[in-house]
Amino acid sequence: MAYNEKYRIRTVEYRKEGHTIEETAKVFKVSESTVKVWTKKYDETGEIKDNPPKRTFKKIDPAKLERYMDEHPDAYLLEIAKVFSCSDAAVVKALKKLKITRKKR
Repeated sequence: MAYNEKYRIRTVEYRKEGHTIEETAKVFKVSESTVKVWTKKYDETGEIKDNPPKRTFKKIDPAKLERYMDEHPDAYLLEIAKVFSCSDAAVVKALKKLKITRKKR
């Protein structure tokens, strides 16, 4: 669960007022390790922002798929799926995310 930045700062400030880690964790209903991490991060950087989510691809690397589509614009879905060792449905989803259409014009 992601906590609001103001909530994190209030937690760290409460800890800095002289309260123990255990007390702070109990009052703000977070784990002691969370209080330690937030305090350390605040001491080092002066702010406590949430880390950006790490997005990874599951089967098909988007950059490789784009390159493949540039080189083979007329490839069938089954051919693409065979190259990337996945199903044709996975190829459809990946192409949709990349906003690459398969319709010939």
